[in-house]
Amino acid sequence: MKRTTLFSELRRRDLRTLLHPQKALDRILAAAVRSTRADSGSFILINPNSGLLDIEASHGLSERAKKVKLRPGEGITGWVATTGQSLRTGDVRKEKRYVAINAKIRSEMAVPVEMRGQVVGLLNVDSTNVDAFSATDEARLIDMASEAAQWLELAWEIDQLRLKGRQLTSLVDIAQMIISESNLDQILEQITLQTFRLMKTHLCSVFLCSEDASELVLRACHGGTKLYREKPNLSMEDSLLGSVVGRRKAISVVDVVKEKGYIQTDIARKERLVSMLAVPLIFGQKAVGVLAIYTRQRHRFSNDEINLLTTLGELSAVAIEKGRLLTRVVDMEEKLRASERLSALGLLAAEIAHEIRNPLTVMQMLFHALVETLQMDATSQRDAELISEKMRQMNRILDQVLSFARSSEPIKETVDAQQLIDDVFLLTRHKLQQGGIDVRSTVAENLPPFRADRPQLEQVLLNLILNAADAMPKGGTLRLSAAPEEFDGRPHLAISVRDNGQGMSPDQLANLFAPFLTYKDSGTGIGLAIVKKIMENHQGKVQVESKVGQGTRFKLLFPIIDPHTTA
Repeated sequence: MKRTTLFSELRRRDLRTLLHPQKALDRILAAAVRSTRADSGSFILINPNSGLLDIEASHGLSERAKKVKLRPGEGITGWVATTGQSLRTGDVRKEKRYVAINAKIRSEMAVPVEMRGQVVGLLNVDSTNVDAFSATDEARLIDMASEAAQWLELAWEIDQLRLKGRQLTSLVDIAQMIISESNLDQILEQITLQTFRLMKTHLCSVFLCSEDASELVLRACHGGTKLYREKPNLSMEDSLLGSVVGRRKAISVVDVVKEKGYIQTDIARKERLVSMLAVPLIFGQKAVGVLAIYTRQRHRFSNDEINLLTTLGELSAVAIEKGRLLTRVVDMEEKLRASERLSALGLLAAEIAHEIRNPLTVMQMLFHALVETLQMDATSQRDAELISEKMRQMNRILDQVLSFARSSEPIKETVDAQQLIDDVFLLTRHKLQQGGIDVRSTVAENLPPFRADRPQLEQVLLNLILNAADAMPKGGTLRLSAAPEEFDGRPHLAISVRDNGQGMSPDQLANLFAPFLTYKDSGTGIGLAIVKKIMENHQGKVQVESKVGQGTRFKLLFPIIDPHTTA
């Protein structure tokens, strides 16, 4: 008898059809049903994620029968899938393994479909007649299943190539779309949207590391409800996603609710999140966050899916850093423009101050000469003293403006911190005593030498101490200390001025060093701007901590110079 093959059952014009997986399944099953003269049939594949037997193609089955999903070992098809052996039954009513789906079926025959030694599915045909299939039919179906496996494997490989081609095109489009954005929030939204579309998932989210790298903060998501978007930050040490950052490796979870280490299981249940794949966002040698996707069904992510999401993560990390860099550039440009405006303002202020100072000096001289020649009563004398004091105040203001505008380079010398603090307190002791302010000084022993312009340093401390006194109008405690401290990996001398006065709000802190801006009833607003400029000229730093109602602390950090080097 001439051997019937799948190829002989199909026309040549069907060969192209066989290279499409679903069409191949339909054509192969149709050929099997026709060859065995069956009334119905199905092409069943083993779902790698659920392990159930899914009917991928059917012929002559009812809609109810198409939805049946058997487990391996269950029914005739389940037994064939488990054992890898074919089974032919002449009367299903006598077969204990048979699971009745259609009461009219009498004969059934199922053969395994194997690829590379592994059962991936089976061909199944049914008949309403008893003993409808012969041994010859079984042999024919086995041959067709073997040939079908080859065609199906080829179709799957070609389909994977098509998919990878589409994915590559999508990746290029996504990269262009993400990189074209300049705003960080827009970049993050594009990452989640495009990943959601490409991976065909239920939810996609991006978490970024907090500034201190202790937490993961949800910055963008697509597909999640308000409940998910408002979820609390994740601990870097205790959370599953935190381990992705720590290990710098992708992690896949089949069921997050049952996974040890997944913290927010209540949210996962309410959002119907089941399987998760998460990859680290790495730029250079630094992990900046996590890109995660979720499904609503149990799913085992393939290596191709992991590699694809990893590639998306790499693109995303570049885009995120680009967005952050652009933000820093914009901030720098704003600061530069502000600096240019302040520089121009400083020059204008200096010119005005210089023009005012000359006539003011003449006015002072003439006023004092006039006062000496006049006989005045007590009221007129008080008025004259007030005018004289206000002219001296105007001179002090002009001195500050000119000092700020000149920005003279410091003339450095070795400074004794203890002596400096003692001298400054000596200058301010009367004002502090009158204000009911208790002064406490703590200076560490054997402080390392540091070099600074002593007069400028006195000016800095005077400004800070007088500001502290103004912040404690009803009295308080002023603490001044000096001690060595590490900063940016280098030794520094830290001089701190702390008060327990009114404190400052975040808005006040943000504009603290802006010239000509003051929150006091009197003053020019130049004092702290001068402090900052002097510290910058000394390559030092000013740190400020303040809370409303709790007081303020200024810390001055001076780099300590090796005494054997020349400053």
